[in-house]
Amino acid sequence: MSTEILSLIDEIEQSSALLRRRLDWDVAQKRLDELNALSEQPDFWNDPEKARKLMAERQQLETGINTVQELEQEAADGRELLELADGDDDLINDISANMKRARERAAKAELQALLSGEADSNDCYLQINAGAGGTESQDWASMLRRMYVRWSEGSGYKVEEVDAHDGEEAGIKSATLLISGLNAYGWLKSESGVHRLVRISPYDSSARRHTSFASVTVSPVIDETIEVDIDPSDVRTDTYRSSGAGGQHVNKTDSAVRLTHEPTGIVVACQAGRSQHQNRAKAWEMLRSKLYELELQKRREAAQDSHDSKSEIGWGHQIRSYVLQPYQLIKDLRTGHETSDTGGVLDGDLDGFLSASLAHNVSAGSSEDA
Repeated sequence: MSTEILSLIDEIEQSSALLRRRLDWDVAQKRLDELNALSEQPDFWNDPEKARKLMAERQQLETGINTVQELEQEAADGRELLELADGDDDLINDISANMKRARERAAKAELQALLSGEADSNDCYLQINAGAGGTESQDWASMLRRMYVRWSEGSGYKVEEVDAHDGEEAGIKSATLLISGLNAYGWLKSESGVHRLVRISPYDSSARRHTSFASVTVSPVIDETIEVDIDPSDVRTDTYRSSGAGGQHVNKTDSAVRLTHEPTGIVVACQAGRSQHQNRAKAWEMLRSKLYELELQKRREAAQDSHDSKSEIGWGHQIRSYVLQPYQLIKDLRTGHETSDTGGVLDGDLDGFLSASLAHNVSAGSSEDA
């Protein structure tokens, strides 16, 4: 057991050293000190856009530095405690469990350090659409929404639902989530595609097995430094009554806004705001985000000659299969990563799949900045 723990500690120390090199440690600490000093200046927020960019850079540096220091401290504590354990099996088991968790954090930090695409550090919109199949697919879309909300909250991200359309009997026809936090887009961008579910239907009185599909599209939230030119004449605007919460005012007026970009067929909608003005502004932001993601997708396809991930929501186009019957298995068809812990994944434990996708994309040289 002691040999195994020492091996884990060695791995954590090696990861810490690698992260130090990737950060360019001395330069990163000096830059963080500069940013801290700038943020304390009384005129720092006079230029909100510049301040926001500097604060984002500060957060990224601070997170990276803190992660390295925490991992180094955990490795040092592990060595010290192991020397003091003196055959205490309970203490040795505790040390082993702690080092395994630290090694997992180190591995994730190594992958996160590879998030260097031009929009990887940004917030993102995650849109879910039910495929053909009525209530079955709409219920599956609702399950996916819950899965991503649970993963986001468990990873420290803020989640806001900006649009949703309920199914007639159960589930949702579609939903759009705004997921905010450092590297949200970088982690979730590989989730775009069709997700397939196989299970015994709770809506079938004969308890037959059903296959359902839902699509997921992830696009980065972009700031004013990224220009996306949209001809207003190409965009059709529709307003309608909000179906969600928001009080009597929202439900009595056409506050929800839907934008259709006719050249591409992209449709976005927002009903989370309390006024049409708020929803219109958010919808335009979402449209810019979608068009920017479309451009990124074109670059990826040109680099790797891949097929369009926005293909038909049905057989033969899925990126991941979730089989609940007759056996338990979730498998990503791109990376080969799989697990029998279906309950854990549907409850938000997606890190294994996201890490495998990131590692696969990096090794294949298919990130946006390739």
